[in-house]
Amino acid sequence: MSMNDPIPAIQARALWMRRTAFAMVHRAQLGHPGGDFSAIDILAALYFGVMTHDPARPDWADRDRFVMSKGHATGAIYTALCAAGYFPESWLDTYMGNGSLLNGHPNRNYVPGVETNTGPLGHGFPVATGIAMAGKIRGTSYRTFVLTGDGEQQEGSNWEAAMVAAHAKLNRLTLIIDRNRLQQGAGTEETSGLDPLDQKYAAFGWDVAMVDGHDIAALVAVLGADPGDRPRCIIANTVKGKGVSFMEHQAKWHHGVPNDAQYAQAMQELV
Repeated sequence: MSMNDPIPAIQARALWMRRTAFAMVHRAQLGHPGGDFSAIDILAALYFGVMTHDPARPDWADRDRFVMSKGHATGAIYTALCAAGYFPESWLDTYMGNGSLLNGHPNRNYVPGVETNTGPLGHGFPVATGIAMAGKIRGTSYRTFVLTGDGEQQEGSNWEAAMVAAHAKLNRLTLIIDRNRLQQGAGTEETSGLDPLDQKYAAFGWDVAMVDGHDIAALVAVLGADPGDRPRCIIANTVKGKGVSFMEHQAKWHHGVPNDAQYAQAMQELV
């Protein structure tokens, strides 16, 4: 089945995901809310406006595949899967708790809808490339989407995957880069510069597009477009901590957790 919700409905889901993810982090006093908030609009667009999937059949052979390579952003992926109906909302109350199925990195053995275990950065994109290659060999029609962080692009395994995917013309593969320009502790360009990221992927033979990573309508349009005969790289320009004034553009919120006053302020702003 395909969930093609109207744009206002997807925006409402994204707001619910932000509020819920922040409540989870506040309750657990663990998590990565800055990266959750830069990625949430992308996930909302994918799950409710682009991908073909069926929560009642997580292993449906014809489903589109999504790999959350930036696996530390569990607030984003868990709220997306919950909102889509993969598991009950009561699971979210257990986030990071003892014995919870929702631990600090997504685990396909515990959570329906998770395609592959992720967490070590640089692994998800190569796995997604393999998934897309398997689909091409078998002649299937499913699409494979993978979301990486931009700091994650500093891992060499990504560039091996980029080279292989272009060579194999994996046109059912879409890489989305969450380009918030911050990684743990500093800016990406201070740490190991990535620009010009679009030209680098184009040189590898990818179809490249750039988009405002918080514009739901633009995301649905670009993620649903036909890339032709090449794999597609979508560079989504985002804001770390998007939606909460004291979190936006702040590297410390990569893994920061809110106190009670910060939580209350965020809930007032996220409306």
